[in-house]
Amino acid sequence: MTLPDQPLVDLAHANGVSTSFTDWRGATQTVSAETLTAVLAALGLDATDPAAALQATWDAPWRHTLPPCTTAVAGVERLVWMHVPDGAPARLTVELELGGRRELQQVEHWVAPREVDGRRIGEATFRIPGDLPLGYHRLLAVSDEHVHEAALIVTPAQVGAPQRMGDRRGWVLATQLYSVRSAGSWGVGDLTDLTDLAVWAGAELGADSVLVNPLHAAEPVPPMEPSPYLPSSRRFFNPLYLRVEAVPEHAALPSRARARLTVLARRVHERASGDRIDRDTAWAAKREALRLLFAVPRSAGRELDLAAFRRREGGALTDFATWNVLAERYGTDARTWPEELREPDGAVVLELAEHHRDEIDFVCWLQWLLDEQLSHAQDKAITSGMGIGVMHDLAVGVHPGGADAWRLGDAYARGVSVGAPPDPFNQLGQNWLQPPWRPDALEASAYAPFRDVIRAVLRHAGGVRVDHIIGLFRLWWVPEGREASDGAYVYYDHEALIGVLALEAVRAGAVVVGEDLGVVDPSARGYFASRGILGTSILWFENADGGALPAERWREQCLASVTTHDLPPTAGYLEGVHVRLRAELGLLTRPVEEELAADRAEQRVRLDEVRSRGLLADDASWAPGAGSGAPEGRDGRDAGEEDTVLALHRYLTLTPARLVGAALVDLVGDRRTQNQPGTIDEYPNWRVPLSGPDGEPLPLEAVLTSARAARLAAVLPHR
Repeated sequence: MTLPDQPLVDLAHANGVSTSFTDWRGATQTVSAETLTAVLAALGLDATDPAAALQATWDAPWRHTLPPCTTAVAGVERLVWMHVPDGAPARLTVELELGGRRELQQVEHWVAPREVDGRRIGEATFRIPGDLPLGYHRLLAVSDEHVHEAALIVTPAQVGAPQRMGDRRGWVLATQLYSVRSAGSWGVGDLTDLTDLAVWAGAELGADSVLVNPLHAAEPVPPMEPSPYLPSSRRFFNPLYLRVEAVPEHAALPSRARARLTVLARRVHERASGDRIDRDTAWAAKREALRLLFAVPRSAGRELDLAAFRRREGGALTDFATWNVLAERYGTDARTWPEELREPDGAVVLELAEHHRDEIDFVCWLQWLLDEQLSHAQDKAITSGMGIGVMHDLAVGVHPGGADAWRLGDAYARGVSVGAPPDPFNQLGQNWLQPPWRPDALEASAYAPFRDVIRAVLRHAGGVRVDHIIGLFRLWWVPEGREASDGAYVYYDHEALIGVLALEAVRAGAVVVGEDLGVVDPSARGYFASRGILGTSILWFENADGGALPAERWREQCLASVTTHDLPPTAGYLEGVHVRLRAELGLLTRPVEEELAADRAEQRVRLDEVRSRGLLADDASWAPGAGSGAPEGRDGRDAGEEDTVLALHRYLTLTPARLVGAALVDLVGDRRTQNQPGTIDEYPNWRVPLSGPDGEPLPLEAVLTSARAARLAAVLPHR
């Protein structure tokens, strides 16, 4: 590793790249010169001559009349610059999103003129008033009879909770939808299963929301990526989650097509009895069935609705569909396609799209069906009594060769991946194999790609959980060919990104939960709270003064849970499943016995805190790591284990947390890990079906009548 010299450090800092970071042990680590050079290259900067590149960075704003995008907070004044030939008059106007104009006032704020490209440029300063309405506006700059435009986004000061919630607390049922299979789903939990789950949780258990894994679009052909956090597109949804029988045209299927559909469904059900989710088999059968339904004539009204949907989604939908059609022929990684297919607006791509119009129409139709079924799920969740309804999960990024990376081009950085530095649970660091947004490209586009993702996710939802929300402040960029630990933080305009997120949430009447676990600057959590964005608090991670953070000292603005999908269900966690699994996979940096001992000691600290509140008997027959040797309980497992799980969830109700979360796996007594961070194929991540205490797959029908689930739900906050 080569240490960076000062010119390289200065260039990195000027472009939002950190040259050092604090690791999980509290030690300061310096980023290598090799990493900095690679990260700067991904930002379009040649670091061969750092001094020259730094001068170009300083001059860049002076070559523009206005900033590409300015964001403001409603009720707060701010200033914006305007560059003109030195001494020339300047005028700045706001063109409002819903019509009308406002003249902005120039203020006294002298800035020395600068010589750029042989011209002397001056800077005028204008005040943006605090009473502008929320929305996406335009700045119009007039100088020497030339008009220049730029974006102005006025964002809400706070998000808050939906009006239906009022000021009360609520609880959220968290689940991995694909794992929740019913007799009617084709081997993978679908949107009808989500609807039934939401109605049960809302009407029977008093929940205010059901949080699902990301439902983003995946590959159109096998092998389908199992991780919902590595999608092809975050703008569009995965048709794997469609319920075939819920498509209205199903009623009009011709007899031969209906018979074929029955055969396909039976074939999937026969293969779905094992303990692995087989997306490829399910999608192959479901896709053929949906093709049969696509051929059924639609009513005049439904044709109009489909046409309106396609107009609303515009060119983004057409490009997405085109990528899907090309992926079937050339593979699902666009980086490997012939050069003439690398650009969505290339002549060859447009010609191919015209020749395959029917296939593109099919993909667009699938997205329309998803829009319908997602709408129905949210409507039923709300009518069941939920205050929030469905809460979608937003993944950090996308596949580097997927639809979004292909259609959005330079909005993503090349030659780097997003990941995370080492932490206590992932001591080798993480590489998520996803390209990061380029901060400069986002600003140049007025954050339109990000806005479109948030808008799509919230169209039929009452909330969104933003995975790794600290990524709106900074992301860990890992250059290709380097270890996950050998990366650097790149900073983003968090006020702009969070402002856009808040604006879309307010317009949708939705709550925002940020997953802010791991290494996070405390000031970032304070900023989220100030904008009305809830954080995430996990019982096992809430520490203070070398012990467990007392319930009263937990933050109010959070979703508080016992566990997360990156840990085993609570029953498994208490047995040390997470430690043994990481040991088997070679992910530990110290002996397994030492890790187990530390884990048991940590668990005892939490359990002692719970016992101190009278929630768990001192003489409980079950203890951390005890396994299944305690007396058999009501559902065929350890009586002490279920009592402990109940006590941990009761403890959450002692905190001031606005929302309390409970995982479906904890409600039914599952104990198997769904995802082990730091692995790809070493463990069947995201392919484990929901199971009961005995380890056998548990169908949704059994969940809806589970006495154990009702017992846990009864200890959570109710409406």
